[in-house]
Amino acid sequence: MELKNCKKCGRMFSAENGHEYCTKCRLKIVDHFKIVREYIYDHPGTNVNETAEATGVPKKEILEYLRDQRLELVDRSEERKCQKCGVPIPAGRYCAKCAAELKKGFNQAFEKDKKKESSNDKGWHSS
Repeated sequence: MELKNCKKCGRMFSAENGHEYCTKCRLKIVDHFKIVREYIYDHPGTNVNETAEATGVPKKEILEYLRDQRLELVDRSEERKCQKCGVPIPAGRYCAKCAAELKKGFNQAFEKDKKKESSNDKGWHSS
């Protein structure tokens, strides 16, 4: 059984399912997300600061929902920027172009490593 410290509260918990948060914090995050989602639905065009103030959900947590693409910005005054090229994006970390380039680079590196491993295996024989 793997033990981990909760990313939010620091408590140790069993990390069997690969979660970053303990059960208590995960439930709180789910509740917060529901509150934010309902508020945004009832108040279209609201911004992150207004939403945080009205719901009591920390701005940092709302920004995390944006980064994880669970929410998308409509009000472009608080536009996020691509972490690679700086172009404005509505959600996530990278624009579509940079995400495609990163994916292509990862795939090329994976194929290169795969070829390297297969060429290393050719000289070995079992007795």
